[in-house]
Amino acid sequence: MNRAAGIHRARRGEIAAPARLLLYVLLIVTALAVAMPFVIMLFTSFKIRSEVFTFPPLLIPQTWTTDNYVLLWSRLPFAKLVRNSLIYSFSITLASLLFDSMCAYALARLNFRGRNVMFIAILATMMVPAQVTLVPLFFNLFEIGWINTFQGLIVPRMTSAFGIFLLRQFFVSIPIDLEDAARIDGAGEFRIYWQIVLPLSGPAIATVFIFHFMYNWNDFLWPLIITMTQEMRTLPTGLALFMGDHNIEYGLLMAGATLAALPLIVAFLFAQRYFVAGIALTGTKE
Repeated sequence: MNRAAGIHRARRGEIAAPARLLLYVLLIVTALAVAMPFVIMLFTSFKIRSEVFTFPPLLIPQTWTTDNYVLLWSRLPFAKLVRNSLIYSFSITLASLLFDSMCAYALARLNFRGRNVMFIAILATMMVPAQVTLVPLFFNLFEIGWINTFQGLIVPRMTSAFGIFLLRQFFVSIPIDLEDAARIDGAGEFRIYWQIVLPLSGPAIATVFIFHFMYNWNDFLWPLIITMTQEMRTLPTGLALFMGDHNIEYGLLMAGATLAALPLIVAFLFAQRYFVAGIALTGTKE
C-alpha cells in the first residue's frame, strides 16, 4: 500500500514538474513584458539625442550622459511641478483616508435606517464615468473662484467610493467583541473607531493609501482642466504641455518620467507587505 502511494506521488511529481516549469516561464515572460517599458524609459533618459533616434534602436546607451537630468531643472520649473504634485497627491490621500474610513465605519458598524441603501448608492457612483461630472463641476468651481487653486484641485477629490467600499469590507471582518468590550468600558463610537478599529486596519489603510496616492500622482485630466498657469501645474500636466510646446526631446521627457516614477516606487516598496495583506484580508463578510 505504501509502495503504491509512493509510486502515485512520484508520478504526480513528474507531471507537476513540467507544469511548474511552464508556470515559471510564463511568470518570467510576463515580468519582462511589464518591466520593459520602464527599462527603456530609464536607459533613454541617459542617451544623447543622436542615440535616441538611431535605427535600429539601441537599448543600452553607447554614450552615457546625465545632461537630460541637468537640463530638466533649467528647461522646466521641475521643482515647482513636483511640489504641486506632492501637495495635490498627499492632501487628497490623507483627506480620503480620514473621510473614507469614517464613512466605512458608519456603514460597517452603526445600525441606522437606510444603511444598506446608502452603501448601494455609494457603490453606484463607481459606475458613473468621471468625465460626466467634469463640466458641471468646473462651472461650480468657477462660480466660487476656485479655478487654478489648490482648493479647487483637492476638495472635489477628498473622498472616493472605492476607498469607502474597500475599508468597509475590511471593517466588517474585525471581531465585534473588541468593540463590545470597549463600550462596556465606556468608550464612545469615535474612540472605538480611532483607537481600536483603525489600529487593527493597517493593511487596508495602507492599500487605500497606495491606490489613492498612485492614482492622484498620475492624474492628468483633472489638473489639466482646473489649472491654468504653469505655477499650478502638476508633474504629469507639466511634462505633457512641455512636450506640446517644444520640439519633442525624448531624452528630457524620459528623465522627467523617471523622476516622476520614483515616489510611486518608494511608496509601494514601503507599504508592500501591508498592501498584499490588505488585498488578501479584505473580504465580503456581512
